[in-house]
Amino acid sequence: MPKSQKQEVVTFKVDAALLEQMRGIENRSVFIRQAILSALQNSCPLCKGTGTLSPQKREHWEEFSRSHRLKECRDCHEVTIVCEQR
Repeated sequence: MPKSQKQEVVTFKVDAALLEQMRGIENRSVFIRQAILSALQNSCPLCKGTGTLSPQKREHWEEFSRSHRLKECRDCHEVTIVCEQR
């Protein structure tokens, strides 16, 4: 990271079990940064990782789902969104 970028320190508490699991990690700061970046890159674009939709987002989803459906991929079995307006 270039020297001109200021770094912030963020701390958080962990329980004893998580601390024990992290003991063998050589550089916990790098590990935690990578885990957070991965979680942010892989969070749901609608709920942003909360697991719930606000009433307004729910309305938008219901409108969107009128012309789209959920379908399981035959290869990887993940759920995908398919546009019905083809």
